[in-house]
Amino acid sequence: MARAAAAAATSTTYGARDHARAQAGARAEAMPVVPATDWPAPPCEAGHLVWAETVAGGGYTHRAVARGTEIRLTDLRGDACAHLLLHVDGRPWERLNTADTVKVQWNAYLGAGRLLLSDQGRVLASLVTDTTGGRHDALCGTSTLRRNTERYGDGAPHSATPAGRELLKLAALKHGLEPRDLPPSVSFFQGVEVREDGALAFTGSYGPGGSVTLRAEQDLTVLIANVPHPLDPRPAYTSTPLEVLAWAAGPTPPGDPVREATPEARRAFLNTEEALASRGIR
Repeated sequence: MARAAAAAATSTTYGARDHARAQAGARAEAMPVVPATDWPAPPCEAGHLVWAETVAGGGYTHRAVARGTEIRLTDLRGDACAHLLLHVDGRPWERLNTADTVKVQWNAYLGAGRLLLSDQGRVLASLVTDTTGGRHDALCGTSTLRRNTERYGDGAPHSATPAGRELLKLAALKHGLEPRDLPPSVSFFQGVEVREDGALAFTGSYGPGGSVTLRAEQDLTVLIANVPHPLDPRPAYTSTPLEVLAWAAGPTPPGDPVREATPEARRAFLNTEEALASRGIR
């Protein structure tokens, strides 16, 4: 009856308009909040929120953010997996390089104090906090159309079991990027471990409520797909909501522990600041 009534109400142009306008102020669990400052619980005192959104399991989001923006990702129910890509905004050829992120820092696992690097040896973002107690994944990338079709029967972006790469393609298109602009991503909240024989073992979720906070060290295009990890062995497509909150703060200052953690970190920040200075950015 309700469906029939709705169909009748929208059977004319005027009815459809009135029905659409009646939805003003309605809230769904997974949606952006506009303006972001209307978010019910501001997360910090560093400034006003500039991005506030809950991303459904099997969903994606994207945003261009300014240098110095801090972005907090939270696994609300324990089965989110945030597959993240970063590009320098306006310079998409400089983008996240997972191989250099691992190689330069002599560490295959992401956590607080680590950096996300480009292939130019520059810092795209730093991981300033991590409440999960886990180790996030820079090795496996995200799921693909072929793999999801084999596992779940479909991997198309508008199916019930979308693949991460297909969603990241959609997010990229919103910023003028093409599939060839999408390198391997990093994944937060679902971990893997490298065994003695070199095999990768899925270690699973770090539990509900955990969060990581990233600090943008350059102007960035941020692409996120919230889908199951490609090594998740569960037969069902299991993905729960991801919270994304961002606020204006500032880039990592001289003397910050993140910057001074290792000689490689110091050099990466110097490389970044030199490139910014040549464009008149201090």
